[in-house]
Amino acid sequence: MNSHLSQWTAEQLGAAYASGDLSPVEATTAALDAIDVDLRAFAYVDQEGALKQAALSEQRWVDGRALGPLDGVPASIKDLFLTRDMPTLRGSRRTDPTQRWDTDSPAAAALRANGLVLLGKTTTSELGWKGVTDNPIDGITRNPWDPRLTAGGSSGGSGVAVRAGMGAVSVATDAAGSVRIPAAFCGVVGFKPTHGRIPMHPPSVLGTLAHAGPLARSVADVAALTDLLAARDHRDPSWTPTIGETADPIRVAFSPALGRVDVHPEIAALVAETVASLAEAGLQVEESDPSFPDPADTFDVLWSVGVAHIVRRYGGTAPLDPGLQTLIERGARYETADYLDAQSELAALGVAMGEFHTRYDVLLTPTVPIEPFAAGHDVPPDSGMADWPQWTPFTYPFNLSRQPALSVPIGRTSRGLPVGLQVVGSRFADSTVLKVGALIEQLRPALTYPQENA
Repeated sequence: MNSHLSQWTAEQLGAAYASGDLSPVEATTAALDAIDVDLRAFAYVDQEGALKQAALSEQRWVDGRALGPLDGVPASIKDLFLTRDMPTLRGSRRTDPTQRWDTDSPAAAALRANGLVLLGKTTTSELGWKGVTDNPIDGITRNPWDPRLTAGGSSGGSGVAVRAGMGAVSVATDAAGSVRIPAAFCGVVGFKPTHGRIPMHPPSVLGTLAHAGPLARSVADVAALTDLLAARDHRDPSWTPTIGETADPIRVAFSPALGRVDVHPEIAALVAETVASLAEAGLQVEESDPSFPDPADTFDVLWSVGVAHIVRRYGGTAPLDPGLQTLIERGARYETADYLDAQSELAALGVAMGEFHTRYDVLLTPTVPIEPFAAGHDVPPDSGMADWPQWTPFTYPFNLSRQPALSVPIGRTSRGLPVGLQVVGSRFADSTVLKVGALIEQLRPALTYPQENA
């Protein structure tokens, strides 16, 4: 078996299945063999079930009945999505592990309908509440480039799984950056589509902040998986049809710091070099800030009130992550008027970004302004920061505005740590965002994971 098989993209796997050069069983076995328990990427692994799914996929390819180009591709799904015959504990002891698991969320159902092989559930922070990944059940999820460091979150397990070859693709959630942060910290591609494009059920009490999105090792894989996940599901009334228009020529705004963010100098340099290469490739690039007010307070109201409500719904008395407990207490202090004011500010941000995108098709920023920091901490040690949103100011504003946003790896710092570039588009301009992401991928050298050199 090819020693690099676990690093193949989904597109490469599908082509090899079609030609008969590779079988889904071989690819699934390689993905299962790559699972490293020390990295804590998985909350649950279904080895027996995955191999059975792979065998069925293999027979479909032999018979000429493949369900599509991703049939047989090893995949995972974040432990926030209901998945039939797999526990969905959400990283919390407040979840009853003895209940029946007999429902597929829309994302899980879409993976099955298209023949992808479900390896298991990836780790999350408790109830997905923060931008790193650790919880009372699964422990600390660690960065595959350096296990001493965080993988980001709350979809850290998905980022680690994709980067370390534990499946070619993963489906996760993003309500403040939870797809894009681990994509940047782990050196993979992560996409948060326009809100409503990928249906979700049960509905999130976080409302329009909550998105579902894929992580993969290429923009093409992310695009292909998004198309499958975006199938209509009657259980989500906010679902919106796919919009396929792409701007031409593409007008690009580059904001190195959103006018206020302190960015690590090596990250800033890599981002600026990449943007310059896009201009050389013919895109119309102009440095320009959206100039919206810092939405940190708006986000805090919506986030803390929403997460507090999630915990109340679960009930129980099991101890919570201390930071989560603090967030709940803060959320309880807000009044109805505070929440309604925050909703008004959310709408105003959407209007401001809508106006901005009458002049520019996409906005480019760093995904995260810092390198991955020590695992087991919510904020960089000795940073003086009080809460995790302070170190990810480029991601959560575009959950508030419901826009599509993509993180693409563009290189590594002198410490060998990945850097992501964020591409943000106007609502429903998902195809334009992915088109720019694909061009970035062509212009920047691929990150070579150590396993590929083994």
